[in-house]
Amino acid sequence: MKVPLRWLADYVPITLPVEELAHRLSMAGAEVESIDRTGDWGDLVRVGLVTGVEPHPAADRLRLATVDYGGDAPQTVVCGAPNVAAGQKIAFALEGASLHDAHSGTTRKLKRSKIRGVVSAGMVCSELELGLSDEHEGILVLDNAAIVGTPLSEVLGETVLDITPTPNRPDHFSVLGIAREVAALTGQAVREPEIEYAQEGPPITEATSVEIADPDVCGRYIATIIRGIRVGPSPEWLQRRLAAAGQRPINNVVDVTNFVMLEMGQPLHAFDYDRLDEGRIVVRRPRPGEAITLLDGSDHQLGADHLLIADATTGRALAGVMGGADSEVAPDTTSVLLEAASFAPDNTRRTAAALKQRTEASLRFEKGLNPELAALASARAMRLLLDTGGGIADNGVADAYPAKRPPARVQLTSQRLERIAGVAMPTETVRSILSGLGLPTRWKPPGTYVVETPPWRTDIALPDDVVEEVCRIYGYDNLPSRGLTGVLPEPSLDRPRRVRESIRDALAAAGCSEVITYAATSAAALDAVPAGPGDAPTGDDALPLLNPMSSQHARMRTSLRPGVLASYAANARGGARAAGRLQIFEAGKVFL
Repeated sequence: MKVPLRWLADYVPITLPVEELAHRLSMAGAEVESIDRTGDWGDLVRVGLVTGVEPHPAADRLRLATVDYGGDAPQTVVCGAPNVAAGQKIAFALEGASLHDAHSGTTRKLKRSKIRGVVSAGMVCSELELGLSDEHEGILVLDNAAIVGTPLSEVLGETVLDITPTPNRPDHFSVLGIAREVAALTGQAVREPEIEYAQEGPPITEATSVEIADPDVCGRYIATIIRGIRVGPSPEWLQRRLAAAGQRPINNVVDVTNFVMLEMGQPLHAFDYDRLDEGRIVVRRPRPGEAITLLDGSDHQLGADHLLIADATTGRALAGVMGGADSEVAPDTTSVLLEAASFAPDNTRRTAAALKQRTEASLRFEKGLNPELAALASARAMRLLLDTGGGIADNGVADAYPAKRPPARVQLTSQRLERIAGVAMPTETVRSILSGLGLPTRWKPPGTYVVETPPWRTDIALPDDVVEEVCRIYGYDNLPSRGLTGVLPEPSLDRPRRVRESIRDALAAAGCSEVITYAATSAAALDAVPAGPGDAPTGDDALPLLNPMSSQHARMRTSLRPGVLASYAANARGGARAAGRLQIFEAGKVFL
């Protein structure tokens, strides 16, 4: 998960040096793999203002741009970009600046040159030349608020934390999730994003409905509609946020869904409403022989265990994975139906693996998302869609929520916290930590913390989960070290295990080496060894694995002999036999 610091600072003040922030996040469980910096152009690339554009006297496709860059006098440079125009704020590189060369793919220093008879001692830059993206068809046009003469690194330079979330923390797959960690670690308050939006259109019930045919794999589905929206390029700030996080900007509608997914951790999908038959949504299993073409152009024959988002007649998206090509938002789209849903982790994981379509959306659904998060993300996206594309939102939401659950509450006594942590923490310290993490907490005398788990924290269900939250923010290195106390009971083994251990000890004493081989093998390996008493008749009769690592590990072993003999052969080839040391055995489980 790439977390740009400028984006992070939208929600929490960054008061620590980046190296210390990365260390403290890692110590608290959000491991920072690397700190990546972009836009270190120094003082030789600045914000410039194009004050005039004239034709090149000797080339029809070139023009002369006069640029005020905050220096002693404006510079006139040769520019071939078709979109350069007077009044633009641009990125202006001075002689000596290091820029990306699109032809060689290397970095070069900008030199004064004569182009078709005109001396040019600077350059109006594209995103490619700055190393920001692959875009090179035109120059980079900056926000009009940029101040002329400011080093571009102060405007576009970015520091990005590359964080590896743990599987039990889906909230760490969002910038807001990391912001809450920073808030708790530094004692700051989180600024929550604005989610209120105007609903001035007709009642949504007149336009759509939602039906969930299989509630076991879709816990909630929310649909909202915007009419009269304009589809086009996103504002610069939105494109910059996505690019810094490793996402390619597409258009304002798709960009908003990706932005909210990265911001809040909830995947979303936008349909062209006018392409939906009867305008309604049905979440169902595929019919026999049903297929779908996804947004990436891939065709897939679907099975009975997959899940479709369909309209009245046709499957329009593969639930939790990717949208369909025939309902995607296009430049001429004017009405959008926005999906925010909760899909079962195991079903999403199997579908993505079977169709080889592991996406940013499926990655998050596989971790398990609280259905309540869908409502927050839907409202946030609707606000941003109205801000970036205009239009009018229908009044209300179409919300199918078959098994609504009340917010979970966990009670933790101060005595249990002290016993596990080994230190008595002040009540206000504990409440401050939990509040910083976004966990509403109240104190119930004489000594109990009542913690309400928010929609983004599906991993907190037990008192010890709350203890872990307090201890990791308090700092494990701040907890006292104490020796173990009490009496350890003497271990006892049942008779079969005692016999097995005695045999292992005897074989080891006789000079044999114990080997441990994979319990998974292949049918061919089992058939290569004569069957013994109790073995399956053939390798094909052995227990198959539904999702094996490889064809060589597709069956569970019915005998230890194939693995032992394979280990014997491998060691013999390595010379162990010649040295007189090749005596091996294995004690393990077989599957009959």
